[in-house]
Amino acid sequence: MLSTFLSHQRKSFWRSRNRGGSIAGQIVLGFVLLYFFAIAVGVGFGMSHFLPQIFPNKTVISSFNGIILYYFAFDFIMRLQFQELPTLSIIPYLHLRISRSKIISFLNVKALFSAFNLWPFFIFLPFCFTQIAPNLGAVTTIMYIVSILSIMVFNNYLVLYIKRKSITNTLYTFFGLVVIAAFAALEYYKVISIMAVSDFVFKGIAAQPAYGFAFTLAAVAIFYFNAGFLRKNLYVEELSAKQEKKGSTDYAFLNRFGKVGELAALELKLILRHKRPRSAVIMGFFFLFYGFIFYKEKAINSDAFGQMMFGAIFMTGISIIIYGQFMFAWQSAHFDGILANKINFKDYIKAKFLLFTIGCTIITVLASFYGFLSPKLLLLHLAAYFYNIGFGTVVVLYLATLNYKRLDITKAASFNYQGTGATQWLLMFPYALTPIIMYVPFGILNKPYWGLAVVGVFGLAMLLLRGFWVNYIAKRLEKQRYKIAEGFRE
Repeated sequence: MLSTFLSHQRKSFWRSRNRGGSIAGQIVLGFVLLYFFAIAVGVGFGMSHFLPQIFPNKTVISSFNGIILYYFAFDFIMRLQFQELPTLSIIPYLHLRISRSKIISFLNVKALFSAFNLWPFFIFLPFCFTQIAPNLGAVTTIMYIVSILSIMVFNNYLVLYIKRKSITNTLYTFFGLVVIAAFAALEYYKVISIMAVSDFVFKGIAAQPAYGFAFTLAAVAIFYFNAGFLRKNLYVEELSAKQEKKGSTDYAFLNRFGKVGELAALELKLILRHKRPRSAVIMGFFFLFYGFIFYKEKAINSDAFGQMMFGAIFMTGISIIIYGQFMFAWQSAHFDGILANKINFKDYIKAKFLLFTIGCTIITVLASFYGFLSPKLLLLHLAAYFYNIGFGTVVVLYLATLNYKRLDITKAASFNYQGTGATQWLLMFPYALTPIIMYVPFGILNKPYWGLAVVGVFGLAMLLLRGFWVNYIAKRLEKQRYKIAEGFRE
């Protein structure tokens, strides 16, 4: 049965109208993965050399013990953001004599084929064979490997469980982020040390190798827990879609924009009435705490804005990045209706720009609390704000005209990667790299504030040219509208 499911998914991919974009995305992703695999191999074989330099007061094995749980804490955070749920359209199989256990088995096996499950092999196993085995023996080495792989499996299925629960209740996502933020704060303020805990745990495994099976039991438990949840809720996403309640909501502050404000109000209603776009917007507010990762005291004191530029662009423009990557796809269910109605494309694009500007302004104002760390960060955020509403909005809306993948906003909430294509991968390159490239020459010349000014002025200039970009993207959408509509019908 497993081979049958794989065959059906392979045929679905090759027969898809969007296979060209999908292949391009896979090629880009493949090169990115190869690059990071090469880095992981280098880290794995070079760990015994650079760990003594980073932690001179510890033995190399103690340092290695300390970073294991630290790595998997970071791995958990990255999985929450980027690991995809294994998907299988089960509707065609519902009327067939296929047991739910076989479908669940396929989904669980497929979940293991993730790039996140490959990194530990390249990072930790070389050190285990070159350092742990000669110093602690074969049995301890085996249990180190068993423990590491068990934690990997535990993270894999725990994240899948949280994401599936968040489909029906976003409070699980909120609770998970609060727990992560709490541990990050405790680590940041030196209340606890993940490295010390990790070193203690693996020293215990070195002394009593059988303790390593505790991680294995935890991995097996979360696997069956996840499978049990699937067994009980396999059809929730397909069969329990509730009828949306209709209501009339008027946003008086948008009335002043006329037809553009009316279109923006309709999209606001779409966001508030549907779980997936609403969750995408809500998630944007949680990324405000990323500043505690990017804004370090040393970088702030030395005016190293180049190091903090990505964090500022990401935080102040998160509403553009998260919501904007599916800009037209949010309305894929009624895109044909938009084409059939007397809607001016220029007004339609202006409404998108207006929503972006409102969202970015709100996020930037909320992010101003970083001014308590240093007033310099307010200048950084101001430059990033102008860049986002000026240049970032243009990039996102242009790439949205290249996305032909349908998005069903009634079937899932957060952490759903349906509708993702090559354009989403390409989005971040011009978006994130442009301001850094612009700033670098001034950083080299030790003129950091001139660099901020150039980024801000560039964004402001693009904002003043918004009329030109509205016309350009409207013409682009008019040219692509039938391709987009055809893709949305799939």
